[in-house]
Amino acid sequence: MNISPQNLKKLEDLKNLKVMKMIKQFYEIMEPDEILVFTDSEEDRKFIRELALKNNEEAELSLKGHTFHFDGMNDQGRDKEVTKVLLPEGKTLSHVNTMNREQGIKEITEIMNGVMKGKKMLVKFSCLGPTNSKFSISAMQITDSAYVLHSEDLLYRAGYEQFKQLKNKEDFFYFVHSAGELENNTSKNTKNKRIYIDLEEERVLSVNNQYAGNSVGLKKLALRLAISKANKEDWLCEHMFVMGVKNKGRKTFFTGAFPSACGKTSTAMIPGNTIVGDDIAYIRPGEDGKAYAVNIESGIFGIIQDVNPKDDPVIYNALTTPRELIFSNILVKNKVPYWLNMGKELPSSGINFSGEWTEGKTDKDGNPIPPAHKNARYTMRLSELENADENIENPDGVPVAGFIYGGRDSDTNVPVFQSLSWEHGVFVGSCLESETTFAILGKEGQRTHDPMANKDFLMIPLGVYIQNHLDFGNDVEKKPVVFATNYFLKEDGMFLNSKLDKKIWLLWMEERVHNEISAIETPIGFIPKYEDLQRLFKEHLHRDYTEEEYDRQFTIRIPRLIERFDRIEMIYRKEPNVPEFFFKHIDEQRKKLLAARDEFSKEFIHPREFEI
Repeated sequence: MNISPQNLKKLEDLKNLKVMKMIKQFYEIMEPDEILVFTDSEEDRKFIRELALKNNEEAELSLKGHTFHFDGMNDQGRDKEVTKVLLPEGKTLSHVNTMNREQGIKEITEIMNGVMKGKKMLVKFSCLGPTNSKFSISAMQITDSAYVLHSEDLLYRAGYEQFKQLKNKEDFFYFVHSAGELENNTSKNTKNKRIYIDLEEERVLSVNNQYAGNSVGLKKLALRLAISKANKEDWLCEHMFVMGVKNKGRKTFFTGAFPSACGKTSTAMIPGNTIVGDDIAYIRPGEDGKAYAVNIESGIFGIIQDVNPKDDPVIYNALTTPRELIFSNILVKNKVPYWLNMGKELPSSGINFSGEWTEGKTDKDGNPIPPAHKNARYTMRLSELENADENIENPDGVPVAGFIYGGRDSDTNVPVFQSLSWEHGVFVGSCLESETTFAILGKEGQRTHDPMANKDFLMIPLGVYIQNHLDFGNDVEKKPVVFATNYFLKEDGMFLNSKLDKKIWLLWMEERVHNEISAIETPIGFIPKYEDLQRLFKEHLHRDYTEEEYDRQFTIRIPRLIERFDRIEMIYRKEPNVPEFFFKHIDEQRKKLLAARDEFSKEFIHPREFEI
């Protein structure tokens, strides 16, 4: 191997034979010019940032520390079509793309053959979760992209020293990536884009892509590996934020699962509260009978569209002041970044992911190219945010009082409700639906079933995953209270909620966790009383919340709900080994809804009618 004595010593100091073996194996396959190895030192971190600029993977903006990166036209989101789980002969997963393991490894190895010629192989070590914790998982990234390593430096804890503690153990994830041949600094051979997840080896092989969701191994790719690991070890790996909700002089921690672009980050960033993490959580039972969660990341890879000073003041301030961060797939004009719906007028020309851009530019199919991509992102450290929670690095995690499940639903669910029990809460999370968005390549607006907002990442059968949640409730004495939210309810094409209303739904959940307010029991769960929402709106948003608003938002829409349960049941009837309690709840929900319809002689029932 072409590796300097200094870089070789960095590897040898780990005293891990598997690390050496994997680097040697992929060096021989990918044929880089040399190998560079990075530790946790500030010197190495600075070198990575400078290399990303030198390689033209990033470029500087006018504000100190700000850089921008572009992905190619065909590499703007998680690519489900070429993301596959490699399974041995005889094993299947019905809800994700799969491929025979032996065949997949052979195919991607052939694509990777010589792919790093003329490039450097970069090796970096990170830690998922706080270091020196029962939650910690070590991870190694092999790539030819300094942008990938720079992103991981912002998003994850440095893990070289943590790796030393493994000694010769093989208990770590590893990720092998190449952007492939470049044209105008973006991946050229996107037809040969592959993202293959190998559960048996606990690794991901990825080639001919740059978008961070496909190339930054520790992001959603590591989520898949950790779900498989959690299944074996009886804990939960969830696509959830972790936040502290401040109210009445106390702080209460919640986790929340929302599909992409459904309000997840904006909920975690509601002003007045604190953030532990915005995307992925590991959750374990604590010795005191509570559930404890950590954020496996130490940064944010967030969607930037709609971030503006009115609705997202904390994030907007961070994005418009000096600090180290990376913008991706935005519009740049005179070294100033612009994005969609940022609260000010965008220039009519600049550079973006399509190259030189002017208003009216179209793609090869004649479709208008927007000034910035809908899935444009920002990458930054959580510690840079003024609302970062003091427990971000707590190795024990934070006690979780509530789980929140939120989808994108225009005509069915109320803005917020509480499940009837833990078992019912697992059912609620299992039924989560969302209208598809731009964060996933493909058509927008299609309604999809996304249990716990985690379906794309499940490496175990859906029935097993649901049973694991049910069992987790038996492992904790003080079960988190489960809630569901929907910020996207519409009437006559207009949203019934404002963007700020989510603060009120969150405060209502916090007071319910502490048993300070009562609620109305309906067929779908407990919903707020008007008087409580009226008080919260007045106290926290300083506006009058009307009875008309309440009735429109919290009407129980029986036909829509029954249609939804019919859709969900059809999906689960095709799944093997779904726990029987799930179908019991489907039947109970239908019976309660039909009984309410008969009792009130109407199909759309105003919330206060259930109080009578």
